[in-house]
Amino acid sequence: MSGDSQTPALAWCPFPDEQSALSVVDALLDEGLAACGNLLPGMTSVFVWNGARDTACEFGLLVKTNAALLDRAVARLAELHPYDEPAVLGWRCDAAPPGTVSWLAGIAPL
Repeated sequence: MSGDSQTPALAWCPFPDEQSALSVVDALLDEGLAACGNLLPGMTSVFVWNGARDTACEFGLLVKTNAALLDRAVARLAELHPYDEPAVLGWRCDAAPPGTVSWLAGIAPL
C-alpha cells in the first residue's frame, strides 16, 4: 500500500509496559516516521493467543503519521516491539481539519 503525505494515518499497538511504548514512540519520532504518539495506560486486553484465552494489563499506543509513511512506521513499530508477534494495525484517515493535515504532512526526523 502507498499513500501521500497529505493523507493523515494512524497506527495502533498494545505494549506490555509504559517504558517499552515510550521507547518505540521516541524512535519513531527521531526517525521521522511519526509526529505524535499517545500512550493510553491501564488498558485491559482480553484475547485468544495460541489457542488459549488470556487477560493482560497493557498500554495502548496510538501513533499519528501520514499515509506516505504509514507502511514504514508500522513495520518499524513491529520491529522495535518487545513482543514476538505484536498486534500492529495501521489505517489511512478519511477526514481531518487542514491544520492536522498540514502538521502530519510535515513530518521530518528530529
